[in-house]
Amino acid sequence: MTTATTAMNSRAAALRAGLSRGWIETRQNFTETAYLFGNALPALAYIGVLLFIGDRPLPGTEYALVTMVLPGLLGMTIVYGGLSSPAPQITADREDGTLLRAKATPQGMIGYLVGKVVTFASITAISLAAILIPGLLIVDGLVLDTRAWLLLVLLYVTGMVATVPIGLALGSLMRSSMQAVLVPLVCTVIMIVSGIFFPITILPRWLQLAAQAFPFYWVGLGARSAMLPAEMVTVEIGGSWRTLEMFAVLGVWAVIGFLFAPVVMRRMARRQSGSSVASVRERYMSKGY
Repeated sequence: MTTATTAMNSRAAALRAGLSRGWIETRQNFTETAYLFGNALPALAYIGVLLFIGDRPLPGTEYALVTMVLPGLLGMTIVYGGLSSPAPQITADREDGTLLRAKATPQGMIGYLVGKVVTFASITAISLAAILIPGLLIVDGLVLDTRAWLLLVLLYVTGMVATVPIGLALGSLMRSSMQAVLVPLVCTVIMIVSGIFFPITILPRWLQLAAQAFPFYWVGLGARSAMLPAEMVTVEIGGSWRTLEMFAVLGVWAVIGFLFAPVVMRRMARRQSGSSVASVRERYMSKGY
């Protein structure tokens, strides 16, 4: 058996292990009360926001404000599910020895990465359904034809692949679970000026250019392009939904993530040892956790 064939078989085994790991972790998230409550709470809060806004008009249009807010909530769920959620998870896996075990397995980091993409993609899909189904009963004026559903599915898949590896890489750079909290905070700041909830044409030109460098803007644009009436495109940059550009930018982020994340995770795992994991565990036990 050639070296190339052996490497291919090793990667295939890592892919299968990652898919299996992702499914197991997804089941755990939805069978344990703490995880279930943590996943349900944001969706309930978002539905509360839609109900609170009610029939308030969107300034300058004949549409209700919730018509713009619902696509924004879906876009935010995709981005947070891919960028913010993995960061605390990977620091926890580092501290309990999970990454150390993955490092010791051939192609283990690839399997770990695939497993996390599956896990967070599954959790995010259920969260999206929990928002979208009641949201459609609250919000009028949306356009949900075959094209819209297809675009939403493609946006979800591309958004997950583009963000989860980056989220894991960012978490790998954090030295502790406490530091990993910074990732959601930074994501929130960037998201505020990235046009997830509104067209960024109302922002200064330099801020528009900066926002378009991040996935936040493009995921928000994709959600609006899938769900909003065609005439609302006039408030977007260039009066266009820029669908091809959206998938191109998210595709670039996906490539960067899958190239960058395994390197950072391997480097982080090399700094781990059995003694360091035991030290962390001992410290947490001494604090009564």
